[in-house]
Amino acid sequence: MSTTRVFLLASSLARLIEKEREGRRIQQGYFPDRSERGTHVQVEGTMGHLILVTNGPHGPVEEATGIPLSHAETLLELTAGRVEYWAILLSMGEQRAAILRFISPGPLDMIAVSFEQDEQARRFQPLAWFGPEVTADPGYQTRSIAVTGLPAVPEVEASNNALNSLLDTLDNRLGGQQQSQPARAEELIAPQPGASAPSEVSSEDEDDTDDLAIEDSVIRELARSLRPRR
Repeated sequence: MSTTRVFLLASSLARLIEKEREGRRIQQGYFPDRSERGTHVQVEGTMGHLILVTNGPHGPVEEATGIPLSHAETLLELTAGRVEYWAILLSMGEQRAAILRFISPGPLDMIAVSFEQDEQARRFQPLAWFGPEVTADPGYQTRSIAVTGLPAVPEVEASNNALNSLLDTLDNRLGGQQQSQPARAEELIAPQPGASAPSEVSSEDEDDTDDLAIEDSVIRELARSLRPRR
């Protein structure tokens, strides 16, 4: 049975990943839960889906039905709570992962790692650039974030060791090649837990974005120059 482990991520590292890998902007709206099932609507690019989650003998079972984009956008307005985030998919050796950069209801960065078997999940050792694990905390599940808001998020710092480990991952030094993205990010994200600027920004926001881009470039080049030759 597939399972997912979720970790917090330093915002500076998540921002660097976003500049290195393409992501998908996702909006999800959740209807009130019933005892036997949950329902939410999702907009990803030009695609809309109505998603039903029921409790099966081996865990939650998800059924997604494609609906017109205009219908999905209308349903979003009727939901009890919504989230919006960027999902950026990575390959780490044999494992697939998704960087989640939340935009709404507030900034939050996480990484969700998917495993085909529970034993794989138990054996997995988080990489140096991962933050604290929050898999067992229901407050970090997407539905909870949508309905009750962000949990109290601890500050996650990015060390030099974490930065070098991330650069190795982005350079595909874990033995895996970058995989193509699936049709829907939810195919990877189990406890469907990204932040980016809105499409319309003020000139002040644009200046901030330019500053961040320069900062990311300097950090990356400095880390590469200081890393020992292998």
